[in-house]
Amino acid sequence: MEGVRVGETTMCQTEAKRGKALRENIDLLANDVVERQYRLQHGVWERFGAEGRAKSVRDARYHLCYLAEAVDFEEPELFFHYIQWCKIVFAHINLPADTLPVTLALMRDAIGTVLPDAQRSGAYEVLNGALERFPKMSVELPSFLPQGEPFASLAQRYLDLLIRTDRHGALSLIMDSVRQGMPVRDVYLKVFQPVQHEVGRLWQMNRLSVAQEHYCTAATQFVMAHLYPFVFATEKKDRRLVAACIGGELHEMGIRMVSDLFEMEGWQTYYLGANTPIDSIVRMTEEQHADMVCVSTTLAIHLSLVADLIHALRGSDRARRVKVLVGGYPFNVASSLWKRLGADGQAHDAAEAIALAEKLAA
Repeated sequence: MEGVRVGETTMCQTEAKRGKALRENIDLLANDVVERQYRLQHGVWERFGAEGRAKSVRDARYHLCYLAEAVDFEEPELFFHYIQWCKIVFAHINLPADTLPVTLALMRDAIGTVLPDAQRSGAYEVLNGALERFPKMSVELPSFLPQGEPFASLAQRYLDLLIRTDRHGALSLIMDSVRQGMPVRDVYLKVFQPVQHEVGRLWQMNRLSVAQEHYCTAATQFVMAHLYPFVFATEKKDRRLVAACIGGELHEMGIRMVSDLFEMEGWQTYYLGANTPIDSIVRMTEEQHADMVCVSTTLAIHLSLVADLIHALRGSDRARRVKVLVGGYPFNVASSLWKRLGADGQAHDAAEAIALAEKLAA
């Protein structure tokens, strides 16, 4: 299947992180960048006041964290895609077009001031690449909603109800569709999955507020809960899955959907949710004699924790042979990243995750 990748498991190495110097100096660098921003673009930033300055420092820290991950794993695309994401957000809140490239140049200047030569070359390479690509980065995103497919109209109607904050109407729409014969698997893959992506796109383009985005996600979780009698009704196989978001990762919707789909396929699933500590994932894997661990991260700044989890699993006498499947936005961006982390495979979405898991478990 296109997009499904399987490979030999390798020991995950977490030592000798190339972005270590960036992390160790992140507060100093972030404040330096913002100080330079306010001097150079006073008219852009000063109007936001003290609260705006604090947010600027926070954003500079995010930029540097993403840069450190890209340097660590030698995957510049992680940073390039993050910068494109920022460009879209900045464009739709009407910040000047040169705001972000100026920030990137100032990051390079600050790194040159704070870090010695031996520790800055990787960061320079990534920053220069981002600056070179920046002019061609689009500020528009195509819709994630399906077009011309059997359930395209249903997905659009479901999204419209969520945006109108009508979760009971959304629930009725889905339950009526299921009662009329729509497979629950298709509800997950053809409605919930594209709608959640679309909600994220609308927020990124400043068409939904944070509150609206959170409401849409919570409403879909509400609807999913009403489908659980169907989800857990399948006959069970002797295959066990532990699914979780790594510690610090709060974007749990995708991995929850993956876990539910595994349950529909007859797997016995142990869903641990968001922000799960590494030792808790390892312990559950050991206790349940799991065949598969699925771990998800949406933010590239949590990749080091995914690497640490895989390292911990491989170091466990009772869990070292478990297959590890990774997913989430960073893995879709950097196609070989899963190998660098020592995973057994990567899938782009829930359907691919199940196909790959069955192959690995066999």
